Amino acid sequence: MTVSRPVPRSPDDFREPGWARFLFRDARASWLWLAVRVYLAVQWLDAGLAKLGNPAWTGSDAGSAVAGFAKGALAQTGGAHPQVQGWYAWFLQSLVIPNAALFGYLVVAAEILVGGALIVGAFSGIAAFLGLVLNANYLLSGAVSLNPEMMLLGALVVLAWRNAGWIGLDRWLLPTLGTPWQPGEAFVRADRPRGTHRTDNLLADQAQSGTQISPRL
Repeated sequence: MTVSRPVPRSPDDFREPGWARFLFRDARASWLWLAVRVYLAVQWLDAGLAKLGNPAWTGSDAGSAVAGFAKGALAQTGGAHPQVQGWYAWFLQSLVIPNAALFGYLVVAAEILVGGALIVGAFSGIAAFLGLVLNANYLLSGAVSLNPEMMLLGALVVLAWRNAGWIGLDRWLLPTLGTPWQPGEAFVRADRPRGTHRTDNLLADQAQSGTQISPRL
């Protein structure tokens, strides 16, 4: 017997393949993302904590490291195929170098926060996205190193935001807080009138048992 399936006519009609649902939505894949998260977290924490005690980043000479990094990037703007693009050179010259000390503290704080959030699995998708922003800025400055690899892994964690932190705090944070487009239990309870929760339980019992239960109870 042939089962007819609707023909997709819009982007919303196309379903995800099974492997994508498993990787990016299934809790069983969270063990894989735990390994990816820990790897990324170690890289970010190692970089951030090393800068935290460095006077050129957060001490008496704060800003000198950022200024030196930015000037090194500006030196790569020449030639037919520059490593650093003109628009990003303007950003470094006009905003970063004049506020080098502030950017130094921001970089250290961001690296430590991203690493800490990833290792405990708290808001993993958001943390991975912020890591992508940092990696992109380092790449735009002409620094390759581990940035392409970390960007690839970070992008996958962003795609797996539902289950990437399920072995971690996201197991409780996501159901409790939800998302801007799908509020979690904390906000649903706050908006729900008193007695609604009990009514919902009674109606659920009614649906399962087939008995008639008045919602006024």
